[in-house]
Amino acid sequence: MKTNKLTIFLIVLMLCTSIFSQEKQNLSSLFISKELKENANAVVRLNELVITVEAVDQLTIKQKRIVTVLNKLGKDHIDAYKHYNNDTKITRLSAIIYDALGNKVKKYSKNDFQDVSTIDGGTLYSDSRVKFLEHTPTSYPYTVVFESEEKNSSTGFIPKWLPIENYYLATERSVYIINNPQNIPFRKREKNFNGFSIKNSSTDTNLNYVLTNQQAIKPEHYTLNFEEFVPNLTIALNQFSLKNIKGKASNWKEFGKWRYEYLKNGNDIVSESIKSEVNNITKGIKDPILKAKAIYSYMQNRTRYISVQEGIGGWKPIPANKVHELGYGDCKGLTNYTKALLDAVGVESHYSVVWAGSAKKNVYSDFSSMQGNHVILNIPNNGNDIWLECTSQTMPFGFLGDFTDDRDVLVITPEGGVIKRTPAYINKDNLQVTKASIKLLPEGSISAQLERKSYGTQYDDKYHIENYTQKELNKHYKTDVWSYNNNLEIEDIKHVNNKEKIEFTESLNIKIEKFATVRDSSYLFKLNVFNRITGVPKKYRNRQRSLEIERGFTDKDEFTFSIPQGYTLTTFPENLNITNKFGTYSIRFEKIDDTSFKYIREFSLLKGIYSKESYEAYRKFRKTVTKYDNLRTELTKL
Repeated sequence: MKTNKLTIFLIVLMLCTSIFSQEKQNLSSLFISKELKENANAVVRLNELVITVEAVDQLTIKQKRIVTVLNKLGKDHIDAYKHYNNDTKITRLSAIIYDALGNKVKKYSKNDFQDVSTIDGGTLYSDSRVKFLEHTPTSYPYTVVFESEEKNSSTGFIPKWLPIENYYLATERSVYIINNPQNIPFRKREKNFNGFSIKNSSTDTNLNYVLTNQQAIKPEHYTLNFEEFVPNLTIALNQFSLKNIKGKASNWKEFGKWRYEYLKNGNDIVSESIKSEVNNITKGIKDPILKAKAIYSYMQNRTRYISVQEGIGGWKPIPANKVHELGYGDCKGLTNYTKALLDAVGVESHYSVVWAGSAKKNVYSDFSSMQGNHVILNIPNNGNDIWLECTSQTMPFGFLGDFTDDRDVLVITPEGGVIKRTPAYINKDNLQVTKASIKLLPEGSISAQLERKSYGTQYDDKYHIENYTQKELNKHYKTDVWSYNNNLEIEDIKHVNNKEKIEFTESLNIKIEKFATVRDSSYLFKLNVFNRITGVPKKYRNRQRSLEIERGFTDKDEFTFSIPQGYTLTTFPENLNITNKFGTYSIRFEKIDDTSFKYIREFSLLKGIYSKESYEAYRKFRKTVTKYDNLRTELTKL
């Protein structure tokens, strides 16, 4: 009997030791394959997300995330944090740190996590907070095992599956599970699954996706946005709840109708005194677009933007009367307020949801769900819709810029949701025209009078500088614009912001000391003084992704040079004209008289997506531009 007990004890001990050794092996960085370490700053050993839809108004989300950090840059991929607010309660939170061999180093419980508000300097109020792990490693690599559980009463936002999360991050295993015991109808949108090691063992009511052994991806310049080529899965319930408001929608029309009917709730009403005021402003104006323009100017002059992240997941605007009283609001409040003012003067407009940002992102036209991070205002105009950015006190009427241009947005109408596309600023729309009179001085310095006009996104990039101080302007021109010109001094600056033409004009008097190299009978100088391309796109031995020129632009430059007394330009450099599928580049010279000549340059890039094989030809084109933008010419003494 004793022998049997001893045998059982030894077997159990060996089994426990084996399990413990297996656990250490799984957490040790030594057992990560060489392929997964290549180009990786960190490796996701496991990211398992289990979402249970308990009811239309109840989600339980469990996560287990194991990340091995290979170097100091890998810390950004730990993602050991959880947001919470009045709807989201964190019920479990922990983290354990292991060393390179899989030995436990430290354990963190829920109370050990940092707890801060997500409010920033531009936010008036937010009910959102975040708990996050703050761990300072003593050596690399190390592994973090992070586990959490949360309950959420808002089911309008089901977490997406993004199994490949970022560049320089490898993934051993990513698991996405949705349990749906109540069989609530839902829809899914799979994107970019082909070519990746993804196993789908889902049923009609539950989802189960697994991605395994994904090597790290290196970024490439001039290519598609990350989410455009990696796998992603979006889920939406046909019946959902948002801040205790129930919704039902399976398409954009139904979703837009719900938004219009249930989320307005009187927030678009303004007082009779406000109505009287705005009707006096537009008195005598018949054209609805001119009325809208007057109201937009009125709104801009009496409000300012402050973020207010309260309400329905940041979706519900504060009442228009309140915005008027306070003189501020967030994008939702200001857009809703502007719409209410337009309603008061009989101009139709629609609250519209958009993914904002200079990197273009569309609202999915084929899949209705909670989307977008910003709102703008749409004014129907016989097929030539006008769009208003209501958070800016300086933006011209009807101009969006690169923050919300050229993308699909959701327009909320009384009849339901409609997908429309915002105007695109592309190619010659984004125009910059520079003219300069440049006097070459005998000792090698130059004095110049320059005028530069900008349109489209080039306008958008510049018009805000009219509010810079003199010190900020000097730094802007010397450091950001003409950093390649040493000894540059700005002697006079004048800006004109023509909001009617959407044209920004810069007029400057400039002096550059020691610009030319003067030796004996030689006077050598660079011709492109004020719009020089200095960089060449990176070379890739094995380009992986398509080439994208996102918007395109056109620059036109005309510099008139006055030659110093006692010198002559005996021969002009040869004219150059290159035209290809990417754009054009040309330089030419015109003799005015014996003491002056013109340098005329045009460079344009064309919006488009091209094959990865085209990248090298594009790079050579840009290299040629850089070469000729640095072209020198020589004057000789008479």
